[in-house]
Amino acid sequence: MPDEDPYLWLEDVTGDAPLDWVRERNSETAAALAETPRFAALRDEIREVLDADDRIPYVVRRGEHLYNFWMDAAHPRGLWRRTTLEEYRKDSPAWEVLLDVDALGEAEGESWVWEGAAVLRPDFRHALVELSRGGADAAVVREFDLERREFVDDGFTLPEAKSSVGWIDEDRVYVGTDFGPGSMTSSGYPRIVKEWRRGTPLSEATTVFEGKPDDVAVRVAHDSTEGFERDFVTRSITFFRSERFLRTEDGELVKLDLPEDARYSVHREWLVVRTRTAWRVGEAEYGPGTLLAARFDDYLAGARELTVLFEPDAHTSLDYYAWTRHHLLLGTLSDVKTAIRVLTPGDDGWTDEPLAGVPETGNAEVFDTDPDTGDEFFLNSSGFTEPATLSRGEVGAGVEVLKQAPAFFDSDGMAVDQFFATSEDGTRVPYFVVRPDAGNGPVLLTGYGGFEVSLTPSYSGTTGRAWLARGGTYVVANIRGGGEYGPDWHTAALRERRRFAYADFAAVAADLHARGISTPATLGVQGGSNGGLLTGVMLTRYPELFGAVVSQVPLLDMKRYHLLLAGASWMAEYGDPDDEGDWAFIGEYSPYQNVHSGGNYPPSLFATSTRDDRVHPGHARKMVARMREQGHDVLYHENIEGGHGGAADNGQLAAKWAMVYEFLWQRLTIH
Repeated sequence: MPDEDPYLWLEDVTGDAPLDWVRERNSETAAALAETPRFAALRDEIREVLDADDRIPYVVRRGEHLYNFWMDAAHPRGLWRRTTLEEYRKDSPAWEVLLDVDALGEAEGESWVWEGAAVLRPDFRHALVELSRGGADAAVVREFDLERREFVDDGFTLPEAKSSVGWIDEDRVYVGTDFGPGSMTSSGYPRIVKEWRRGTPLSEATTVFEGKPDDVAVRVAHDSTEGFERDFVTRSITFFRSERFLRTEDGELVKLDLPEDARYSVHREWLVVRTRTAWRVGEAEYGPGTLLAARFDDYLAGARELTVLFEPDAHTSLDYYAWTRHHLLLGTLSDVKTAIRVLTPGDDGWTDEPLAGVPETGNAEVFDTDPDTGDEFFLNSSGFTEPATLSRGEVGAGVEVLKQAPAFFDSDGMAVDQFFATSEDGTRVPYFVVRPDAGNGPVLLTGYGGFEVSLTPSYSGTTGRAWLARGGTYVVANIRGGGEYGPDWHTAALRERRRFAYADFAAVAADLHARGISTPATLGVQGGSNGGLLTGVMLTRYPELFGAVVSQVPLLDMKRYHLLLAGASWMAEYGDPDDEGDWAFIGEYSPYQNVHSGGNYPPSLFATSTRDDRVHPGHARKMVARMREQGHDVLYHENIEGGHGGAADNGQLAAKWAMVYEFLWQRLTIH
């Protein structure tokens, strides 16, 4: 490859020439994919799923209210609303609308997209609302009065930036934002965090902590638990390593003596630590993925009495944990099948028992608790062919079903199987296969394989309608790089070991062929973000295994990824391309550097968003430009809005997925 990159000009996100190029490609792709009767049917069916009135309105508790953000055909940008538990139990709850994002955008002439809200405890009257233009990560922040249901005229506000902001009390917040030159890290996140008092200009806020320019980010958070009020500073050195400090009342920073790569949390009197690598404490050594507990004040004072709450084994790992007021809920994975346990501290130590009342489905997850006041939890459960059920429980008091999602496709006769492929080094790699009774249609394989992210069985009305109900087979691969078997499963594909993630995925594809589930001509692959890099590598390194490739919001130019947007924050995952030793292994798989004019590649579709300010759209643009120059069969679509999710509302989301499925049906349909 020449040293000079002829397509650097496409990295100019909003330049006239690059956008002209984008519009030309979009027009070509629309003609190929979006002007068919099947595309219209796919889009409309997906939109019905996304806008369905009877889908579950998921909630989180904040005080006496349950909060929900709701998007439908009448409100494409959404409503922020709330209700009570008594109302929520009804088939048609009465909702109090707090903010209509569509109306706000129309009034202000902005394409606002909801990014979330932080509500101040314990009174729950004030909120810090984040809104982005077109779905970007960068957002504006505005203070909102929940009783008056309006923005506070003289409240806390921040202009558009990748900010971090959180309440201390009604009159103070911690804020990290773009304070000017030098205030953001090389990854594009806040390097400086300040304490900002109401009624004063941001320029007078007091600096709490400054990180280094090459850190990933700095954050400061206040724990408002009554009787246990504390403030914690986190300096993220890399994506997986951090320094943590307790900030005392007089502003002193006390460093927490914890492994930099361990995760931790503090709940009332308890410190909980989850290891990522082996940790020796005195004469004891705790392996990766172990969960440990200690009394926080004792630990801070130098005591090192640690209680093992969970230890992984060859098949079982810790997926997550969540506190209620008196209990610690553990979500575990055993060969990617979920279970939930209840751990309770007492005078005689910790007790451990299964959480009663959990539905037996492919996946069950606690998604909200209220650790301040009680032992309530909200549970979502579903499987590949089982629509979601939302339940509410209280530890020790049973579980009640609150909402049941409708079935968006007919799953009668569909089978769900788990198989294991053998990778090039002998590692067994699990994957799930969902297929209709006939099982002879095209096959769609997806995966992720990075950042310790686990892919678990779940219901998708979109995949069900657009793929399974039409006779397609759907496959999810749990390759290394993910978290399905704990930290070791992730580190097994880190940096110079990255190739094992790709070898695993290729092994799953080959295993599908060997079992007669697919052939190279009938197997398509799809992935987004790090998964888009995964499918880009499949295209360039294993083209003989696939009949079609879809790569969405992808990383592809791994020579320059660390120079683009948030890319520098991922060097702990991939390596540093400027280091000769690192580039030796990165360059072996980087798709942009490994696509060649003589390659026999399957048809491919690349899709991204102009407003993606996390993974630069230049990755996909340049890859497609190079492939077009080399004469390959490649299509491209770039949504102007959508951020890293690729779509800003359900209409855009339906069109995006309809394009993907139409491409796959065209290229993989068996004649």
